[in-house]
Amino acid sequence: MPRDFLKDARSRYDVVVIGSGLAGLTAANILGRAGHSVLLLEQHYKLGGLATWFRRPGSHVFDISLHGFPHGMIKSCRRYWSSEIADRIVQLKNIRFENPMFSLSTTFNRTDFTRLLVERFGVEPATVEAFFDTARGMNFYDDQSTTTGELFERFFPGRSDIVRLLMEPITYANGSTLEDPAITYGIVFSNFMSKGVFIYEGGTEDLIEKMRSELLSNNVDIRINCAVDKIEVRRGRVEAVEVAGRRIETGCVISNSNLRSTIFQMVGEEHFDRNFVDQAREVRLNNSSTQVYMAMKPEVEIDEACGDLLFTSTAEEFRTDLLLSRDITSRTFSFYYPRTRPEAKHRRHAIVSSTNANWSDWAGLGDAEYEASKQDLIETTLDALDRFVPGIRDKVERVEAATPRTFQHYTMHQMGASFGTKFEGLGVSRALPQQIDGLYHAGSVGIIMSGWLGAINYGVIVANEVDQQLMKAATRSN
Repeated sequence: MPRDFLKDARSRYDVVVIGSGLAGLTAANILGRAGHSVLLLEQHYKLGGLATWFRRPGSHVFDISLHGFPHGMIKSCRRYWSSEIADRIVQLKNIRFENPMFSLSTTFNRTDFTRLLVERFGVEPATVEAFFDTARGMNFYDDQSTTTGELFERFFPGRSDIVRLLMEPITYANGSTLEDPAITYGIVFSNFMSKGVFIYEGGTEDLIEKMRSELLSNNVDIRINCAVDKIEVRRGRVEAVEVAGRRIETGCVISNSNLRSTIFQMVGEEHFDRNFVDQAREVRLNNSSTQVYMAMKPEVEIDEACGDLLFTSTAEEFRTDLLLSRDITSRTFSFYYPRTRPEAKHRRHAIVSSTNANWSDWAGLGDAEYEASKQDLIETTLDALDRFVPGIRDKVERVEAATPRTFQHYTMHQMGASFGTKFEGLGVSRALPQQIDGLYHAGSVGIIMSGWLGAINYGVIVANEVDQQLMKAATRSN
């Protein structure tokens, strides 16, 4: 008999959270801590969304999530999760760039970027300071007409090498392009450049397990393998969710699912105003990615001089279309040394290569062609890495690849989108409660979602709004 993953679930909860990405997890934790009854539904068998991991024979553990986040994660995790989690966030101090224009290492903070731009790239100190101040002063409600490319041209006209230095890591972090609004770049870059790039020491499996324990301590009811079929709406308000053949009542739903899936699949456009539906249809999905996971043999140790993050490219210049091209010229290598998982029973070195990618380059391939393309991705990645880790093929024990189709399969994100939607998705996401009472969205939309920190902070924003709604409802009923 199939296992009943909803066994003993209640018939009604104050809040139902759909999806356990970092935004969904954080929203559920805050609301559970506040004393509300919360049901967290995850369609996969693991929590975390793209911030998760997988294990392979030989004590190999691979992080799926992109490697590195801003210093602000420490404060957010301490406040909305626990000191135990916050205390394990450590800085990555060796960020490398290797491309035809330059070769350098940096601690990736404002002080070191200033030094590089002035001493290495010959920019006047006043110009550097003005650029950083402008980026740091950006807010998501600012003017959207200026593009990122125009921002760079204003401060560094004709300097494609500087554009590459300042832009390539942010494109890797959230999919921003030179054609996107400048604020989609400025807010993310200013977060990272303040104090550098950080990682959770212990690996994603330890982070998610600590989050799960915290959720349980706050009485959040966690259910895996539970995909929501429908959000039931009646007379303009949320009434229930339908999952695994059951109807569970609630007056409030927070969807951590894809924004378009939430509107058009789980709710249905008939419940929204026509103008809102038109706006939602115009929301563009962000790009996806490919990743290659490489586990070293037990006796192999990777020299830490390779860096923590290595941004490589063979392209003569920085171009957005090249970053997304199936003919890969740019790869970001994340190096996982034993210190990444200091409590592991076995010392293991691993490397993950990540590249931005288009869904269309992978979606239509037949089975044989798809497998051949994955193998080609692996082989070309090993070829590229051999320049930095000589003899890599003799050092690797296990290699496998993920594509946009992989990410769509495991996360149910439309077109395997790694970063949700483009900037216009933020306004649609924020407007959901005005369309349907009790319906909220938190996750990968626009500038507010820049990797781990953006996802957590969006979960905080929405959780606070839901808490206020529930408190008002309780006051009225009394």
